[in-house]
Amino acid sequence: MLSDYRRIFSPAGSLLFSAAGFVSRLPMSMIGVGIITMLSQLGGEYWLAGSVSATQALATAAIAPQISRLIDRHGQRRVVLPAMAVTVAAICALLLCARYAAPEWTLYVAAAAAGCMPSMAALVRSRWSEVHRESPRLLHTAYSLETVLEEVIYVVGPVLAITLSTSVFAEAGPLAAAVLLAVGVLLFAAQRRTEPPVRPGPQRARGSALRIPGLGLLVLTVTSVGASFGSVEVVTVAFADTHHHKALSGLLLGVYALGSGLAGAVFGAVRPRGAITRGLLVSVWAMAVTMAPLLFAPSLAALAGMLFVAGMAIAPTLITTMGLVGRLAPASQLTESITWIVSGLSVGVALGYATSGWVVDAAGASAGYGASCAAALLAASTVSLALPRLARADAQ
Repeated sequence: MLSDYRRIFSPAGSLLFSAAGFVSRLPMSMIGVGIITMLSQLGGEYWLAGSVSATQALATAAIAPQISRLIDRHGQRRVVLPAMAVTVAAICALLLCARYAAPEWTLYVAAAAAGCMPSMAALVRSRWSEVHRESPRLLHTAYSLETVLEEVIYVVGPVLAITLSTSVFAEAGPLAAAVLLAVGVLLFAAQRRTEPPVRPGPQRARGSALRIPGLGLLVLTVTSVGASFGSVEVVTVAFADTHHHKALSGLLLGVYALGSGLAGAVFGAVRPRGAITRGLLVSVWAMAVTMAPLLFAPSLAALAGMLFVAGMAIAPTLITTMGLVGRLAPASQLTESITWIVSGLSVGVALGYATSGWVVDAAGASAGYGASCAAALLAASTVSLALPRLARADAQ
């Protein structure tokens, strides 16, 4: 089972760029919650903290694909270093504005500029695609590994940011994110041996990668997927609170991530069989089915088991989606294409936060899982209706 995981690191430099990619991706899980914690620690109201954080997240979702398009045209190193520099400068400006009580509009401007953060998840996967271009099985395992690492990132990052901002000083969380981003990107860019070459082609004249057949449908699908597990996070906190154990919500969400991570690790060691589009269909329907029991959780212990099972469908869904993107997108637009998937996922998470919060306020915590189920069902329905088009696009 572990042999494929060892083999993916056989090419020289693969372990180094993967490790650097891990460091450079930690900030993506730290910056949002870090902004919220910082501003609340400095006496700001939660609506302000939340809206500034949302500004940064939405700006990243909009700007990152444009940065990735430039990377496809000019190379990773030439674009990612200035993009990182702008992001770090913007985060530092945000910290100064918050510390010295600058007008609120300056917080929003700095947060929007911090949206220039490059999509390191896309850059890492582009390198794996180049390294294992001739071995679909090893590429599948590499994508699985990166998905598992991202589960770890989203467990460790928020805890690190919150701990620093509450235990050291208010700006420590976002500041650590800026430092990690700078160090990680510098280390990543230094790995020249594994950098994918720029591949000119007729696709460049077509504009956005969203015009690639099937890609827009996948973005819609992952937006619904993101809304599903984004809402799970909010509702789980509310559910634990109604059972008078709000402090256990982090543990419950950790169990959810554990289910996804373990499933992703196993999935990466299994040889893919059958059409990849069919695999995506099975995984999204598995997600929709395993979400349904959350509506009827009688206790925190039962919820923990249900979350573990529900989490097991997430990583295979994301791994299969990324694999399909690699088959649909030409090499000259691969980084941008993957970034659109990441951006769709991020927008979905934000929508899940907002929608589930409204449902919880209106109907209670248990009913909030209805938003999670509805989003998962929408993702499964999208793939079901789009399956013929996705299959045709994959066959081209």
